[in-house]
Amino acid sequence: MSKTTAINLSSIRKGPIVFIMILGAFLATLNQTVMSVALPELMGDFNISASTAQWLTTGYMLVNGVLIPITAYLMNRFSTRQLFQTSMIIFLMGTLLSAVAGSFHVLLGGRLIQAVGAGIIMPLLTNVILTLFPPEKRGAAMGTVGLAVIFAPAVGPTLAGYVLEHYNWQTMFYGMLPVTALVIISGFIFLKNVTERSRPKIDVVSVILSTIGFGALLYGFSRAGVDGWSSAVVLWSLGAGVVMLTAFTWKQLISHNPLLDLRAFKYSMFSLTTVINVAVTIVMYADMILLPLYLQNARGYTAMESGLLLLPGSFVMGFLMPITGKLFDKFGAKWLSILGLLIMIATTFSFTNLTDSTGYLYLVLMSTGRRIGMAMILMPVQTAGLNQLPSKLNAHGTAISNTVKQVAGAVGTSLLVSVMTNRTAAHMTSLAAANTAGSATKEHLIMEASIQGINDAYLVIIGISIAGLLLSLFIKNTRQDSSEKQPEMQSAAKVQKIKTNEA
Repeated sequence: MSKTTAINLSSIRKGPIVFIMILGAFLATLNQTVMSVALPELMGDFNISASTAQWLTTGYMLVNGVLIPITAYLMNRFSTRQLFQTSMIIFLMGTLLSAVAGSFHVLLGGRLIQAVGAGIIMPLLTNVILTLFPPEKRGAAMGTVGLAVIFAPAVGPTLAGYVLEHYNWQTMFYGMLPVTALVIISGFIFLKNVTERSRPKIDVVSVILSTIGFGALLYGFSRAGVDGWSSAVVLWSLGAGVVMLTAFTWKQLISHNPLLDLRAFKYSMFSLTTVINVAVTIVMYADMILLPLYLQNARGYTAMESGLLLLPGSFVMGFLMPITGKLFDKFGAKWLSILGLLIMIATTFSFTNLTDSTGYLYLVLMSTGRRIGMAMILMPVQTAGLNQLPSKLNAHGTAISNTVKQVAGAVGTSLLVSVMTNRTAAHMTSLAAANTAGSATKEHLIMEASIQGINDAYLVIIGISIAGLLLSLFIKNTRQDSSEKQPEMQSAAKVQKIKTNEA
């Protein structure tokens, strides 16, 4: 039976709710990168290419990106507790399937099911934070969220490296099963409903358009690394993606009840920070693919050694997230993002001159420096944009922000893998032509060509970082429209009407 109940948000114990949801989000985001270190091993086990193997990562992010536009509808239709518990149960099913997978296709299927559950969790968590905390306290709250959801994908390669060093890759998924089950049980005990509900109708046409559009776009980018940019399949896929996403955008703009309310983009800081987050996301996730490939394929390091290289930066990044959140509450996002991007550009430049003898300690220091820059950007920039939106657009704003970030990560990873693959082939041709005397072995030429291809991909990352830096110069401190503030901002003790679903 549906009924309206009065809940005083100021009296709700925020700690248990936020902790449980952060733990669920930690598991979801950990899965985005936990496979990156395992890709070289899986390529050998399943006899697949790098372009095929990277679908375990990009496919996961793509399903997240395709599903997240629907979460605005889901957050308005279902209660916090219903939506979170359902997403975690789906995630548990995908984890179990991945653990018992005996082939690449079954493993990919399990990963995609995981992604269905994970795609709901992060925008739901962000929306709960916007509901429970007023704008002047959201930076610290989002920083705490970032400690988990940004730390998780950063520490994923290290955790996977340790597991692969001592066990088989299936152990990564078996280890997640009890933790996921614990989150589900805790949710039934402690999770409360805190978001407002309505009963909107699902826009089936928009769901179809967004799914085909994002799917075709990513498929085109991923095939470009194998077939080349002039391939008919690549061109048709990219063209179909653009057409479908254009139709999706038009459908949202003319609809009275859009699946994804794109009117959020009329708020200037939300639009600007969304674009900046695209650049930063591409830089962050692409690096998590390129560096393990360099360390393991070109340099011969083990999965454990590859994961350990990222560990110091992961800890530093996790430590800094709550601090940068508090700095955002005090000073805003502009100078944090500018300084963070300058650090990222300076440290990323060191990865454009990788050789077969680049020192391990040097790579650790530069990788850690990059993550210091990321910690100063990610949550402050996202929160700055969301703070400008009126409360009625919270669900849509979080859905848009997370959709763009997930798709940017997937497309960016595919794009840079394509750059690496194409440039490696070009360097291989040049090196082979120069090796007329036969002084270098074929294995040495392949290694050298691979390293140069990775260097070229990092040059593209620098270009994207510079674009983000230039955009950061235009960030301003903005406030939510006072006529549309959330009820809890107007009075800490004011009671808000929230629709809940109770049996």
